Amino acid sequence: MTDTLPQRRPLAVYSIGEEPDVRFSLANERTALAWVRTALALIAGGITMTTVAGLTSSPLIVHLLSILACVAGGVLAVVALVSWQRNERALRLNRPLPPPLPLPWLVAGITVVACGLVTFAAVSIAHLW
Repeated sequence: MTDTLPQRRPLAVYSIGEEPDVRFSLANERTALAWVRTALALIAGGITMTTVAGLTSSPLIVHLLSILACVAGGVLAVVALVSWQRNERALRLNRPLPPPLPLPWLVAGITVVACGLVTFAAVSIAHLW
């Protein structure tokens, strides 16, 4: 009797190199899942902003920020997958890990959304006076 395991997917990752130490592979997966959670949080934040946009004096600005947050979340989810694949290939080929490319973009995106929300809040408060 032959013990054959089903082929793991994606083949572009699992068909090359050797099996790395499972701890490193699982750490890579946990990191990717953390990026996906962050992407989901950005999308949830965008949906929340859209929901409350009608309660503001400038709903267009809030809608634009919500679109930016949702798009950033979608892009970050894709980047998380690509980053996971790059890291897993490097582990399997016993090469150095590539640099974390999405981190500066994530920080920049969150900074833009935060600055937009602060500006919007300041303008809203100024209209109340």
